[in-house]
Amino acid sequence: MKKFKMFTDIEKEEQWLNEQLQQGYRCTNISGLGIYTFEKTDKSYVMRLDYQEYLSRKKFNDYKGIYEDFGWTYIHGSRLGGIRYWQKEDDDQNEIFSDRESIRNYYKRWMGYSFGLGFLFLAYFFMLNKDSGLYLAEGLWSMEGSLFWKALIFETPFALLRLLPAIVGVFFTSSSYNAYRKYSMLKEN
Repeated sequence: MKKFKMFTDIEKEEQWLNEQLQQGYRCTNISGLGIYTFEKTDKSYVMRLDYQEYLSRKKFNDYKGIYEDFGWTYIHGSRLGGIRYWQKEDDDQNEIFSDRESIRNYYKRWMGYSFGLGFLFLAYFFMLNKDSGLYLAEGLWSMEGSLFWKALIFETPFALLRLLPAIVGVFFTSSSYNAYRKYSMLKEN
């Protein structure tokens, strides 16, 4: 079974993947385009996501080895940086972070990554639309009557597509803020 889904919040993605596992579908592959491949299973699994920055080949192999020693199976991710997907059979050791410090570092890494992506999407949006508005149809605002409404309805989907980078940027920036809040709470306690 394949499902298409896009996420800007790593915790919501992890929650959704674990819901699929509870329904009896184990994740076998994840493409970079948001296509998740599942297979039916009778066993109970748990899935955890981790964000890591660039790792050298040696550090990446060490990173994978540590998790695999504890029974985790590496599903997807690049050593160049990004989200790493881990899955294992459900038992009493279902967390990938062993202490408070590692959880704080995770949120710190995620905060930087999502803020960077949010900033890039917002910068792209402003560069794309700096000399024009969202509606590019020439003379749209001077049209009258039904011609105006037809042109407005026709142009609106294109305007929404031009707005999409700003929407994605806001979601990533919001995700960064949520990671910052969680990081700060762990730092205070």
